[in-house]
Amino acid sequence: MPTLVEDATKQFDEALKQAFGAAADNVSVAAEKVGELVHSNKKINLNHVHRLINEGLVSSDATHREVSARVVASIALKKDRRVEAYTAGWLPNLLDAYADKKLNVRGPAQEAAVALVQSFNENALSFVLPLIFQGLDRIKKWQTKEGALNLILDFCALHPVQVSRNLPDIIPKAIEQIWDTRPEVKKAANAVMIKACSTASNADIEPFIPALVSAMADPTQVAECVHKLASTTFVKTVESPALAIMEPLLVRGLNENKTSVKRQTAVIIDNMCKLVEDPAEALLFTPKVLPTLKRIIESVADPECRDVVKRAHSTLLMAAGNVELSEDEGKVEFSAVLAALKVIIAKIPAAKNAHIDEATLNYVAGNGFYLTLARSFIPEKWSQSVKPYLLAFLDEHEIPHVTKDFREKCFKDNKLKIADDVIEEDVGEDLCDCEFSLAYGGMILLNNARLQLKKGHRYGLCGPNGAGKSTLMRAIANGQLEGFPSKDEVRTVYVEHNLQAEEADLSVLDFISKDPNFEGVLSRKEVSDTLSSVGFTDPMQAQAVGSLSGGWKMKLELARAMLMKADILLLDEPTNHLDVANVAWLENYLNNAGDVTSIVVSHDSGFLDNVCTNIIHYEKNRKLKTYVGNMSHFVELRPEAKAYYNLEAATFAFKFPEPGFLADIKNKGKPIIRMNNCSYQYPGTTKPSINNITITCALSSRIAVIGPNGAGKSTMIKMLTGEVEPTTGTMWKHPSMRFAYVAQHAFHHIEEHLDLTANQYIQWRFQSGEDKELMAKETRKISPEEKARLEQPVNWEGEKRVLETIENCRKLKKSFEYEIKWVKLPDTENSWVPREKLEKWGFEKLLQIADDREAARANLQARPVTAIAVQKHLDNFGLGPEFGTHSRMRGLSGGQKVKVVLGAAMWLNPHILVLDEPTNYLDRDSLGALATAIKEFGGGVVMISHNREFTDHLAIETWNVEAGHCSIEGQVMEDKTKIDQIDSQETVDAFGNKQVTKVKRKLTRKELKAKLKLKKEAEKRGEIYEDSDLDDYEDE
Repeated sequence: MPTLVEDATKQFDEALKQAFGAAADNVSVAAEKVGELVHSNKKINLNHVHRLINEGLVSSDATHREVSARVVASIALKKDRRVEAYTAGWLPNLLDAYADKKLNVRGPAQEAAVALVQSFNENALSFVLPLIFQGLDRIKKWQTKEGALNLILDFCALHPVQVSRNLPDIIPKAIEQIWDTRPEVKKAANAVMIKACSTASNADIEPFIPALVSAMADPTQVAECVHKLASTTFVKTVESPALAIMEPLLVRGLNENKTSVKRQTAVIIDNMCKLVEDPAEALLFTPKVLPTLKRIIESVADPECRDVVKRAHSTLLMAAGNVELSEDEGKVEFSAVLAALKVIIAKIPAAKNAHIDEATLNYVAGNGFYLTLARSFIPEKWSQSVKPYLLAFLDEHEIPHVTKDFREKCFKDNKLKIADDVIEEDVGEDLCDCEFSLAYGGMILLNNARLQLKKGHRYGLCGPNGAGKSTLMRAIANGQLEGFPSKDEVRTVYVEHNLQAEEADLSVLDFISKDPNFEGVLSRKEVSDTLSSVGFTDPMQAQAVGSLSGGWKMKLELARAMLMKADILLLDEPTNHLDVANVAWLENYLNNAGDVTSIVVSHDSGFLDNVCTNIIHYEKNRKLKTYVGNMSHFVELRPEAKAYYNLEAATFAFKFPEPGFLADIKNKGKPIIRMNNCSYQYPGTTKPSINNITITCALSSRIAVIGPNGAGKSTMIKMLTGEVEPTTGTMWKHPSMRFAYVAQHAFHHIEEHLDLTANQYIQWRFQSGEDKELMAKETRKISPEEKARLEQPVNWEGEKRVLETIENCRKLKKSFEYEIKWVKLPDTENSWVPREKLEKWGFEKLLQIADDREAARANLQARPVTAIAVQKHLDNFGLGPEFGTHSRMRGLSGGQKVKVVLGAAMWLNPHILVLDEPTNYLDRDSLGALATAIKEFGGGVVMISHNREFTDHLAIETWNVEAGHCSIEGQVMEDKTKIDQIDSQETVDAFGNKQVTKVKRKLTRKELKAKLKLKKEAEKRGEIYEDSDLDDYEDE
């Protein structure tokens, strides 16, 4: 007796046979009856249906092919989940029917394929795509290829998220078809590329998709596309779809012959991989890109390109969780997911005894394959992808067990072995707990970073220069941090080191009282009492804000923050301008601030040790991690951070250029500048700021200038560097001596040039052979009185002459003489005049300008102002090409700007470096690098600093300035170290050619005698003897 299944299957066979024999005008109706039978009769053997329809699709009878296609369309349109698992296998034959010889077959085949695509579970795409790809085989007809591409386009519209996760498979197939000979296929392939790439939903890449597709189709456009993308700021989280879009272009870019293209490609990889949140996303990208980057590192000749590629390699490896897998190891395989399903089925008795057929197992495994590929393990999604297809075999209550075990096994089998950072637990009431991303200029600073703040805790914010410490604090203060509590919930005050220029004339009391936050809220007495509590006496409260020293200005800002009663106090380098006593006061205030939470950015490790309860550290993966404990505890946990304590533990060192040659200075201890009994009084004041100081500096000097705020340290240094002239006393400096001066507020050096790169700024400043910034100083400008004096005639060799310009300078015994051009006289009448006579005539400022010009010219001859030479110089200050040559200064961090200022100051190979508060802005690594450079520098160094750790580490002499007087402590014995003179210097011109430049130096007595002897012998023989080394000795 036949079973119900057999009866139902027999009904299907008869209905299909009738449809095959139907009249041409009744074929559609007959096919619909077959489809309805399959949908309504649950006992039909669906494997049998699948087989017969496939046979009909490839039948030699055109009517059978047409009817079979119409039956498929009828079944698909009913979207019966029970049948769905058996329908996918019809797609390859339907696509072949797109090119059928009979036109009446093509239309129904297209309708059926489209209906199937619309009927599939959204998570079945990864299973269905290989069936569609069969239609793109090289031997297939163009109609089939076009049809397959159009089905992919339909999927893009229906299920864009699923398409995006399958881009690594779709893109290579579509690229192959772009090269097809048929324009219809080319057009469809191009449309697929545009539409499929758009499903990645990455706003950073979307504008470049047409260019990306064109570059994939035309290799000659790769370089231009790379350059466009390299200038893009990536801010969106990067996932595998975006990487899949970029991979073909980046692999081609890395394989380009031009080094510039390789470099720019590496920049793109570096920028994108910084935004990869899940290491599993990057692992799909690494098999092809990492080996190529390695090969370039080993083979590229350009050192700058090699450094950029190394950085990209490091970033990509870090993004992948420091796991380097082959393409096979990192890939999710359908066969593995199917095997996992079969293992689960075998373990559950009910499922094992249900005899689930292969078609259903394959389809369910296909759904699980996509979900595993997308790393989506949400139970509801797995239930939707498994339950409808197992209902025909299992009771409903048994299916959740199968689904749960299947999901968990797929998760376990495909979980990456990447260790996550352990987050330390901290106690206390939460003030803030948010996740955010942060960017500045063209750089990603933080990506999906978590910030958790507890009430009453004091956090030290630590990280290297450029990490984004000040940017984060400013974003918090301005309410621009995503997820951070609003100002209504949490009152945040940002205490920084800048006051506005328009506030400079206000008195200290008015400055606070007229603040919009306090006006009408606090009485002047309350403001005055608070100012008194931080050390402002009544006379000081009446003083103009602009007249305060840096330290008192910072204390004023702190007083304002106290009055605002902040919940969170943001302190950016609060100790930069404070002396020891005021730092101790600040520590005491913060430690006793009760429920006030503080976030402190400081490079003073001792201060952080005494204040902090927690350290928030910028991790290498662009996350923030909070460590419980002070700086000492943090260093115990992270030994690589010991540079926060030990300046010598820095991972790199600055390298200062050797100072230029100074005539008659034979050892490093011989003074090159001297001030005797000098005083200075500011105009309009009643007493001098500096009283009767006597100091000297030599090439061996390592001098720390210390003293309380307002004692006159900066004024004394301005006298030393020539920015102001002593009111009384005498001052002497070697005519060829050059200063490098980095001011306390260092940014003023570059603030008018922020839209230039550091490289361009140095070229602009020194390209003429003179220091443009030095020439712009008031001390180098000719005043009307001095101009009138220049126009007065002087007596030279019995004639009255008027000086026009000083042209050149040369050595004259133990002094110098200068070539003078006279007004209304030709160059042939120029005269060489001794320095002493010019000084007697009152031309000191002209002499100073001439000395500066000669020094700059000598440096220009030895080192041309080319982009390559400047970048090499900036490398010595820790400013690589990305920030030195390829980024405008406006986008640099405070620490990076200080490096620019320091590098520019050292360009002319100065003999004395003067640093006013060098510890401001520089991180601990950079401070260590600076300390190492100072130790090894061949010239003298004068440092003003409240950071005793820094000065004690370097200084051998201390100038203690207090109340305008200077007392000298420490070793002042003359250093007898002989100066080694350099005979030649190697430079690189703009084209990369090495040039050896002879450095002019004074001949020794023995050398001079030998050369004069050779000259006499030549003259006896009637020969002309020329030697430029003898030119400076002709008049001696």
